[in-house]
Amino acid sequence: MAHKILVVDDAAFMRMMIKDILSKNGFDVVAEAADGAQAVEKYQEHLPDLVTMDITMPEMDGITALKEIKKLNPNAKVIMCSAMGQQAMVIDAIQAGAKDFIVKPFQADRVLEAINKTLS
Repeated sequence: MAHKILVVDDAAFMRMMIKDILSKNGFDVVAEAADGAQAVEKYQEHLPDLVTMDITMPEMDGITALKEIKKLNPNAKVIMCSAMGQQAMVIDAIQAGAKDFIVKPFQADRVLEAINKTLS
């Protein structure tokens, strides 16, 4: 059975890119969210195997959403996505329970490596 993934990013273009990489490699993107608040809702609704989460978003940022998801499920697998130069935020995310992080712009092989490593 394909792993279910929730893709969270405020940029529709980025969601589409990740979704494309995942779909072509046998993953099932069950939902998308444009901000952290939506991410928490969609997580509860779909209970995905993994979440890719942007850090900088309106409404609720990715680190706050990560903490909320971890409250719902301490075993949730979340990979953070950030642009270059956000190292401090990446450290915060790892301390909050993120399993890995991917730097934008995405390299398909790096995205797949992070996801496969986290799911194995």
